[in-house]
Amino acid sequence: MKFSVFTVMTPDVTPPQLLSYLKEAGYDGIEWRFKETSKDMREEKPSFWRHNLATISPNATDQTLQELRALTEESNVETISVTPYLTADDIAATERVLQVAQKLGASTIRVGVPKYNRSKNYHDLYQEGVRYLSEVEQMCKQYQIKGLVETHHQTITPSAAMAYRLVHHFDSEYIGVLYDPGNMVKEGYENYRMGMELLGPYLAHVHVKNASWEVIQEQSDGTVEWEASWCLLEKGVVNWRQVLADLQAVGYDGYIGMEDFSGRFSTKEALQHNIHYMKALINNGGGQ
Repeated sequence: MKFSVFTVMTPDVTPPQLLSYLKEAGYDGIEWRFKETSKDMREEKPSFWRHNLATISPNATDQTLQELRALTEESNVETISVTPYLTADDIAATERVLQVAQKLGASTIRVGVPKYNRSKNYHDLYQEGVRYLSEVEQMCKQYQIKGLVETHHQTITPSAAMAYRLVHHFDSEYIGVLYDPGNMVKEGYENYRMGMELLGPYLAHVHVKNASWEVIQEQSDGTVEWEASWCLLEKGVVNWRQVLADLQAVGYDGYIGMEDFSGRFSTKEALQHNIHYMKALINNGGGQ
C-alpha cells in the first residue's frame, strides 16, 4: 500500500513546506484541498476548514497550477486527488474541479453527494444523486479522471452499503467510493470487510482518521447524550489493524490517505506519527 495526505489536515504549512515534509516522512502522494478562502478567513489563524494554507483556490491560474504540478513532481510525490466540497447539483463546479485535476495530473476528484438532515425524503435525494452522477460519469470519461463518492455522515452515503447503492449504476472505471472508516464512527458503521466486499471494484481510495465517543450531557431524566470527537489513530473506535487486514483480504493495494483532525501534534509531527503508526501495524500483522 502507498500513503498520501489530504491537505485539509495540514492548514498551517504552504505547499512547498508540505511537500518537503512528505518527502522526509516517506509519503507517496498528496490530495489537494480545493476551496475558496474568503478575505475574512485569510485574516484568521490557520485552521482545517477555513484558513488553510495548503488549499488550491478555484480561481487559481494555469500558471499557478503548472508551478504546483512541477513542484510536486520534483518532490517525487504523486498528485492523487483534487478534493473539493461540491453539492450534488453543481455540474459547472464539478467540471472546473475536473479541469484543475487534469492540469495537476490527478487521477481522482471527490464528487458531490446529497446531504441528509430529515428535511427531505431519502428517495428524492437518491434520485437527485443518481441524476447528478449520470452527468458526472460522462464528464469523468471525457477527462479520464475518476469521481469518488465518500462515505460521510449526514449524507445519503454514510456507509459502504449506502454508497454502493448510489454508485452501482455506473462504470467503476469512472465512478468509485472513497472509504472512510473514521467518518463511519459517527454514522454508518458496518463490518469493514463485508462493506469492502460489497464495494468490490468501486473501492477506490481509503481515508485514515479516528474518533471516540464521549458523554457530553446527562439530562434530568437520566438520558445520556453522546458525541463522537476526532482523536489520535490509536485511541479511537476504528481498529485500524483490522481495517488493514480486511483491505488486504479483498485485494486492495491502493492509497491510504491521512486525514488526522486530532490536533494533538504539530503538522510535521502528525505526518510522521501517522505514517509510522500505520506502517508498524502492517509490519506487525495488520494487513497480513
